[in-house]
Amino acid sequence: MANDTFRALAHPMRRDIVERLADGPATVGEATRNLGVSKPTLSRHLKILEEAGLVVREIEGRTHRLSLDVDPLEEAQTWLARQRAHWARMFDVVDDYLAEQERGKT
Repeated sequence: MANDTFRALAHPMRRDIVERLADGPATVGEATRNLGVSKPTLSRHLKILEEAGLVVREIEGRTHRLSLDVDPLEEAQTWLARQRAHWARMFDVVDDYLAEQERGKT
């Protein structure tokens, strides 16, 4: 659901993790390196990303590898595109109205 995606991306640290994973799969350590927070905090952020379906975790022994699932991002992008088209039409109506008002003054 797009709402989960937006909620997950609301925090800059989670957006940073998603951007890092956009380059390809990475271990948890690689994806979260130098973020400057505790491991429990990182775990909470990763859990939110996983629950939103943005991040998929594969466990191989002691290694946890994360990868990005773009499907939720594509859903969010589709929603944003619909909103952009709707508001573009609304602004066109306002532009037409203002142009008509301006023509009426002269």
